[in-house]
Amino acid sequence: MISDNVKKIKLELEGKETKLIAVSKTQSIDKIMEAYNEGVRDFGENRVQELEEKIKSLPNDINWHMIGHLQTNKVKDIIDKVSLIHSVDSVKLANVINTEAKKKNIVANILLEINIGNEPTKFGFKVQEINDVINSLKDMENIRIKGFMCVAPKTDNSENSRIYFEEMNTIKNKFGYDILSMGMSGDYKVAIDENSSYIRIGTGIFGPRT
Repeated sequence: MISDNVKKIKLELEGKETKLIAVSKTQSIDKIMEAYNEGVRDFGENRVQELEEKIKSLPNDINWHMIGHLQTNKVKDIIDKVSLIHSVDSVKLANVINTEAKKKNIVANILLEINIGNEPTKFGFKVQEINDVINSLKDMENIRIKGFMCVAPKTDNSENSRIYFEEMNTIKNKFGYDILSMGMSGDYKVAIDENSSYIRIGTGIFGPRT
């Protein structure tokens, strides 16, 4: 099943600029390896401890992405282990990432998480804050803003996500960044249409989480 799901998504991505991130949280090493053996090299994790355990057990050519809410006290544990932190949702967090990256003498690639639906239960910056946020991060030498991430409001009809993905595209172009991380199992086809750089697929690859 996993193998077939990966093949199907890869087919949908042919000729597109969009890359697949397999969301591997709670998944076993065997299941992750099934996706890996179909050529998936980008995997996303939500929890630092789980990410650390998986890194020890899986091939070292995997590009790991931190896609979940990241607590400041956990930054030091993953700063040099992930290729991209998608979920930077506060200036305080960015500051800690910068500090920890400096200690390791690296530059950390980050995305700013935008609460595009302005939902009170979700993390992320409000659209109207972005300009000020970027200005407040510009002197942090050990982080590099690569673009933006969002989770569109939950919906039964993926077309309802289009308006949010269009707005994300507008924001990305306005600020001149390269990367948009948007689109999950329920709405990734719309995200591909709207020029997402990364789609984050969990259930659509591994099936429902137990």
